[in-house]
Amino acid sequence: MDSANEPGPAGKTVVLAEPRSFCAGVRRAIEIVEVALERFGPPIYVRNQIVHNQHVVRALEQRDVRFVSSTDEVPRGSVCVLSAHGTAPAVREAAEARDLRVIDATCPLVSKVHQQVVRAARDDRTVLLVGHMEHEEVEGTYGEAPERTHVVATVDEVRQLDLPSDTPVTYVTQTTLSIDDTREVVDAIAARFPDLTGPGTDDICFASQNRQNGVKALAKRTDVVLVCGSANSSNTVRMVEVAQLAGVRSYLVPDITDLDESWLAGATSVGVSAGASAPEFLVDQLLDRLAELGFDRIQVETTGSEADITFGLPSAAVGAPESKESN
Repeated sequence: MDSANEPGPAGKTVVLAEPRSFCAGVRRAIEIVEVALERFGPPIYVRNQIVHNQHVVRALEQRDVRFVSSTDEVPRGSVCVLSAHGTAPAVREAAEARDLRVIDATCPLVSKVHQQVVRAARDDRTVLLVGHMEHEEVEGTYGEAPERTHVVATVDEVRQLDLPSDTPVTYVTQTTLSIDDTREVVDAIAARFPDLTGPGTDDICFASQNRQNGVKALAKRTDVVLVCGSANSSNTVRMVEVAQLAGVRSYLVPDITDLDESWLAGATSVGVSAGASAPEFLVDQLLDRLAELGFDRIQVETTGSEADITFGLPSAAVGAPESKESN
């Protein structure tokens, strides 16, 4: 949608963030499950939610995709897809022990972080993983070298580490965090450990950064910001927090039925975006409802581009040599 669709100056305004909704890693993960259904037939088992969105999970369940919390719940010899958030080696070994046909849907950006941890451990470096231990992605990354890895989420946690200052350290970050989210913690790590290596800026998840930049831009232009996505989606919840920190009322909208009209009281402009795991139809439904409430002028705020970014499918899904990633 663009400004050419605006009916006139009397209407209240929606400012729509671009990019929004599915990122390349989420599209790839969902496609992997769909291809597996076509190739092997149902049921297909997925360890944990393939992506953190209730609508995506529910739609796949209707096609006999079965989500489990452990590979022990998967019948021997069945197809098991590992979620986009990444999996520890111990989980993959347990799947192999049950003779499961494993298809790894880990986002390539997450896989890159896993590889960095493996290399750091091989080089006898201590790994500081910036992130939240309760998140599935961090659990998987930590599992690559648990004996050498410390998870830190705050500056205080960095200061409290029982490590000598001359410890050779490599830091990596949870990909659903952005440069802004991790800057203070990374600065604290650098201040404590002179022998430090870390990822390049091209390893930062572009989707998280773009969507946070988007809601910051919306916060400057609108009275209220609404973000479509599920409450268990780290990047989506963080978008709401970023908009709030920018000084604007901001709310999570998991489903159109969750929209509270009182949130719009006194507003003449509403910003709309969606997390990287939220399907676009949620945005469409929200725009339709906002139009009914008088917000019938639509403008687009573009803060980044992801149109040319795609990730290939793993060979285990398509039965062919693994596709190359492109961006």
